[in-house]
Amino acid sequence: MTLPLQKHYDNIIIGGGHNGLICAAYLARKGQSVLVLEASDNLGGLATTREFHPGFKVAIAHSLNHFSSKIVRDLELEKHGFYVGAPMSTLGLDLEGKHIKADTDSVAGVETCDVNNYQKYLELLQRFSSALAPFWMKTMPRIGNNTIPEIMTFAQLGLKLRGLGKNDMGEFMRIATLPARDLMDEYFENDLLKAVLSWDGLIGSKMAPRSPNATVLGMLYRMSGEHQGVHSIPTAGIESLIIALSRAASTVGADIQTLSPVARICVNGDRNGLKATGVELIDGQKINADRIISSADPKRTFLDLLGAQYLEIEFTNRISRLRCDGYVAKLHLALDSTPEFRGVDQLDQRMIIAPTMDSIEFAFDNAKYGECPEHPVMEITLPSAIDHSMAPGGKHVLSAHVMYVPYRLKGGWTNALRETLKTRLIDIIGQYAPDLPGKILHSELLTPADLEQNFHVTGGHWHHTELSMDQMLMMRPTYEAAQYETPVPGLFLCGAGCHPGGDLMGGPGHNAAKHILGL
Repeated sequence: MTLPLQKHYDNIIIGGGHNGLICAAYLARKGQSVLVLEASDNLGGLATTREFHPGFKVAIAHSLNHFSSKIVRDLELEKHGFYVGAPMSTLGLDLEGKHIKADTDSVAGVETCDVNNYQKYLELLQRFSSALAPFWMKTMPRIGNNTIPEIMTFAQLGLKLRGLGKNDMGEFMRIATLPARDLMDEYFENDLLKAVLSWDGLIGSKMAPRSPNATVLGMLYRMSGEHQGVHSIPTAGIESLIIALSRAASTVGADIQTLSPVARICVNGDRNGLKATGVELIDGQKINADRIISSADPKRTFLDLLGAQYLEIEFTNRISRLRCDGYVAKLHLALDSTPEFRGVDQLDQRMIIAPTMDSIEFAFDNAKYGECPEHPVMEITLPSAIDHSMAPGGKHVLSAHVMYVPYRLKGGWTNALRETLKTRLIDIIGQYAPDLPGKILHSELLTPADLEQNFHVTGGHWHHTELSMDQMLMMRPTYEAAQYETPVPGLFLCGAGCHPGGDLMGGPGHNAAKHILGL
């Protein structure tokens, strides 16, 4: 949409993804003038719903697992048509149809010992994730600062952990940095169950079950929402979230303009006295603002839109070293009828193809050497089974997140290699749903390189940067930009590269707005 623009705004937000829209809505509700500039013709970023085949629609981010209910209440999103869907069960698919089913309070398809241990496992991780959850919606203290608010945040975190009790606090410190495999081996016997439960600590990361870099902490991160990490698809689809957020922002006065790619962030002054003062669009138009708030990833914000000439070399080096090479591809299939998955009677569930933790590890081994996995592992949903607008009547969309597909493929990505991988993925899914290949009307595979090109995300990483111990909390994206402020006055961050991180949870947009408003 094209709007008549003011000559000056209180805030310009770069990017109309969910975090940018959330930030805009909070700021506009406080009477500030806000302009959201989105490069593409649709809002939503990686949550954009688009037609990939006539009548068939998809989004890269196809489900929720910890979107904040506080944001839903604050922005009155239900009034704008957004309703969180029912929690989805997670199925670990077995070639013989002996699937396991995991829910928030039970597991089926495994031996009694694993059923009992599942309850113990859930109770422990839910206590830990509940202790951490309040801090996902707070500005983290800056390292080295000793202001009273920052000291209080550290104290609150300490008290939360202390409140776990001596034994649990010790256990938390022990498992938080464990490889996922070690934790799974402690609790369970069933190999498929181990693989399924470790999945959410690994998805979107450059880590495997044996990786020592806080894969369990990643699991706790995703369990911190009201549904304890269980995924859902909104009753009217992911699109309803983006529509509701845009309405919530525009209703209180925010201007939202699509097809408005930002070429650069304008800066006045010199190294001793810099100030971000506005943006210049690709067409040369300049718009001024008191604050520029970027929901783009940190590398794109600092190195492309701002420019290293305005930054200290040490800061530039830290941004350059951020790990943000994507490891997840997205497969979309348009199906002419309902697929028959062997032993599956409900298609409104999340299905994981990862027979063992070793199978995940082997796929990772291929990727870390720049190769496509010989035996890919993936997470499958049929969003059209819940949101019927995603496909024509009687037809379906299959959407799969494929793990360990490297951004930097040895020799580079070609159309031939994309087709080879796509064929491999369809063949694997066909082992569990033999009739599926014959039902395919159209297929689409988006590698991390494609995600980078199509959605302007460096490395095609859907979290903007890795969710790892050294890139979380007060280190996200780096300690000099961990409070949504940056070394350049007037320039702020509100995207997934900020604390608390990626997924459709809304924390970065919420926290950035609250910090800017001094709340």
